[in-house]
Amino acid sequence: MKITQHIHQRIRLKNWLLTYLILSLLIALAWLSRVYTAQTDLTANASNTLSIASQKILATLPESITITAYIKETNLQKQIAQLLNKYSRFKNDIDIRFIDPNSVPEKARELNIGPQGAIIVEYQGRKEKITFLDESTLSNALLQLANTNEHWISFLTGHGERAPAGKSNFDLGLFGKKLGEHKIKALTVNLAQLSAIPDNSALLVIAAPAVALLAGELNIIIDYIDQGGNLLLLTDPKNQHTTEIEELLGIHKLSGTIVDTRSDLYGIDDPTFVLVSEYSRHPITRNFNSITVFPVAAALETTEESPYNTEPFISSVLRSWTETGEISGNIRFDVDSEEREGPLTIAYALTRDFSDKKQQRIVVIGDGDFLSNAFLGNVGNSELGFRIINWLTHDDQFIEIPVKIAPGKSLQLSKTSIAVIGLWFLFGLPLLLIITGFIIWRKRKRR
Repeated sequence: MKITQHIHQRIRLKNWLLTYLILSLLIALAWLSRVYTAQTDLTANASNTLSIASQKILATLPESITITAYIKETNLQKQIAQLLNKYSRFKNDIDIRFIDPNSVPEKARELNIGPQGAIIVEYQGRKEKITFLDESTLSNALLQLANTNEHWISFLTGHGERAPAGKSNFDLGLFGKKLGEHKIKALTVNLAQLSAIPDNSALLVIAAPAVALLAGELNIIIDYIDQGGNLLLLTDPKNQHTTEIEELLGIHKLSGTIVDTRSDLYGIDDPTFVLVSEYSRHPITRNFNSITVFPVAAALETTEESPYNTEPFISSVLRSWTETGEISGNIRFDVDSEEREGPLTIAYALTRDFSDKKQQRIVVIGDGDFLSNAFLGNVGNSELGFRIINWLTHDDQFIEIPVKIAPGKSLQLSKTSIAVIGLWFLFGLPLLLIITGFIIWRKRKRR
C-alpha cells in the first residue's frame, strides 16, 4: 500500500495524541500520588502498622495533635520519626516537630527536660510528657489527653501540711499547677471549719502534717475512710501525726530512715536519697521506666490486722537499710539493732471492694518530699505523681499493646541437622562439582 502524505499526517497526529495521552496519564498519576496515599503492610505480624487499639484512640481525637520531640540530632530522631509516621497515616493533622534542647535552653528548663531529652504531646491545651517512647507509651498518653473528665481533690490543711498552691521548697505548688493543667482541681479543706469531706471530692490528700490533728478531725477522716473514700497519705520517718490513720489502714512505719550508700554512683552524696529504677507489677507503675528520687523516706510494712488488699509498688534496693542512728560520716548497717536490711517498701497501694460503689483505693507513701517543689523535677517524680492521682481517682485508663516480634528471625537446628549441612558443604558439594567436571571433561575428550 502506498503511503500518501495524508496517511502520513494521520499517523503523525495519532502518535502525537498517543504521546499526549500517556504524558497526561503520567502527570495525573503523579498528582494523585501526592494527594492520596496507599500503603500495604506485607510483614507477617503487621509490625509496620499501628495496632487497632491505637487507631481507635486516634479516632476519638477530632482536633489536631502537636508532638514535639526535644531530642538531639542522632539516629534516635529517625527511630522516633518512623514511629510517629505510623500515627500520621491514620490522622493527617498531627504536627511533628524536632527541636534540639540545647538550642532552646530556657524552654528546656521550663519543661524540665534533661540531657536524655523528652517528647511533649499537646492536645486542646493539655500536655503529656514522655521520656520513654514506644507505641504503648504514646497511645496511653493520647488516651489521657482524650479524657475530658474533671476531678476535684481535697488537700487537708491547718496542720502545717504541704500546700498544693505553696511556693516554698517543701510545698506542692508546682504539682498543684500541673494537676490544674490536666483538669484536676485541688482545693484545701480545714476540718476544724467543716463537718465532712466535700461530696464532690474524688480524693483526700494528707501531705505530712507538722502538728497533731484534733480528735474531731480524726473522726471525720476515719468516717470518710470507713465509707469508702479514696486517700493519699504522705508521711515522713519521724512524723508521728499520721500514726492513727496508718494503724487504721494496717500500715506500720519502721524506725529510722532508709539510706543507700551507693547513691553516689548517680552523683548524689547524700545517702538518704533513695533512687528507684525498678518497680513491682501494679497498674500505677505499668510500663513506667523512669528513675524516681525519694529524699528522707521511711520504710513501711503491713500488719496482720489490715482490712485491705495491700500491694507494695515502690521499694528500695537490696543494699539499703533503715538507719536509726545519726546519718553522718561513714555509716553502716548494725546487725545487733532494730535496723532492717533492704529491699524495703516505700509505698503501698491498698484496695477494698464495696458492693454499692467503686473500689476504694488508698496509697500510703513513706516520703512527703518526692512531689515537693524542690524534688518534683527529678526525672520521673512528676509522672509517678500523676499516675498515683489517676489511679486513686479511677481515671487510670490503660491499654495493653503487645510487642510485635517478627517471626522467623532465628533458626533453631538440631545437632544432626548442623552435622549434615556441614558435611554437605565441606565434602558433598565439592565432590559433586569434581564428578560433574570429570563427566564434562570425558564427554569433550570423546568428541
